[in-house]
Amino acid sequence: MQQQKLPELPYDYAALEPVISAKIMELHYLKHHQTYVTKLNEALEKAAEADKKGDLEALIALQPAIRFNGGGHINHSIFWGNLAPEGKGGAPAGELARAIDAQFGSLQQMSDRLSAQAVGIQGSGWAWLGYDKVSKRLALATCANQDPLEPTTGLVPLLGIDVWEHAYYLQYMNVRPDYVKAIWRLVNWDNVAQRLTAAQK
Repeated sequence: MQQQKLPELPYDYAALEPVISAKIMELHYLKHHQTYVTKLNEALEKAAEADKKGDLEALIALQPAIRFNGGGHINHSIFWGNLAPEGKGGAPAGELARAIDAQFGSLQQMSDRLSAQAVGIQGSGWAWLGYDKVSKRLALATCANQDPLEPTTGLVPLLGIDVWEHAYYLQYMNVRPDYVKAIWRLVNWDNVAQRLTAAQK
């Protein structure tokens, strides 16, 4: 497998202020996300060597590191695209808006439910709006740690809220509900809609 790389941010570190500070963005992107990528590549390289040697036990032992760091890379790559400077992310429209209204009653009701799930996660994890290809419906879900949504639940990720403390602690301290409430001001609904269209194909 080819080396994984840190994706380019579609905005600068200060673009999401005042909701997310430039300092948080810089640390989150350059330190946390980069560490997931680095450790994932190390684990993948070891897995390739073990595969060549036919070392099944080594391959099995490497799976937790691949899942954790690979999940961190996948989740954050989605997260950066899910965000946009305040006022630049559009609004739910078309198929996305219809699906949200049909299944949750309104955007507000959906965001309230997803926010409650995000705030309620014990420890670290992610809250997601996803798409179920089987039922062809939207669904809400949470994942612990860096578990990626699709391999964990079968849902295609559309919108994720990172509730690891590194995503907000420098600014919001231990008041996770304030961070979760504020992050809705940054949602890039155009990106979410594009992800839904891709998931429906």
